[in-house]
Amino acid sequence: MSGVENFSLYVISAIIFVLTPGIDTIFILNKSLTKGKKTGLYSSLGICSGILVHTTFAALGLSIILAKSAIAFSLIKYLGAAYLIYIGVKALLTKQDKFNFKEEQQENETFWTSYSSGVITNVLNPKVALFFLSFFPQFISKTNTDSALPFFILGLTYAGLGIIWCFILAYFSSLFSNKLKENEKFNFWLNKTSSLIFILMGLKIALDKK
Repeated sequence: MSGVENFSLYVISAIIFVLTPGIDTIFILNKSLTKGKKTGLYSSLGICSGILVHTTFAALGLSIILAKSAIAFSLIKYLGAAYLIYIGVKALLTKQDKFNFKEEQQENETFWTSYSSGVITNVLNPKVALFFLSFFPQFISKTNTDSALPFFILGLTYAGLGIIWCFILAYFSSLFSNKLKENEKFNFWLNKTSSLIFILMGLKIALDKK
């Protein structure tokens, strides 16, 4: 299959990895709970677009730079950490205690804002790049390791599985938030808690060793 081996095993393995909770999962749940379904779906599209960016990097051999250069790895890692901390601090300092769950009135979370946040969060996580760099070659024949096509096949498959799972997370978590939208006290603490989660995620990335 265009240089791809054991595709069925790859799909099973990819599903397991997609279902494993990580920073992307927390990001989507946070967005969906605090901003509603549309924001969660747009963020999911951003996350999966980030997967395609990493796929392109792996196909072109650019991810090897991160694997071999401690400086490049650290630069991307700290940029990603700083971005998450920025999102958390910005949300923490907002004076808006209520969440606006009416999708047609979500002026502060436009498609581009939500989408780009998802892309940046995923792309600036160097461990995702290293994961694909080590995961994909296991399912590519030795005679096609220099070809970009098998990388894109595996990457598109992974992104497809990811978008399904992310949409499920966004949809059901937004249903949960809708049931609690009338509780102003809950909304207030959810806002503050979600802000702290972003800050903690950023700190975790920054403090994690390679």
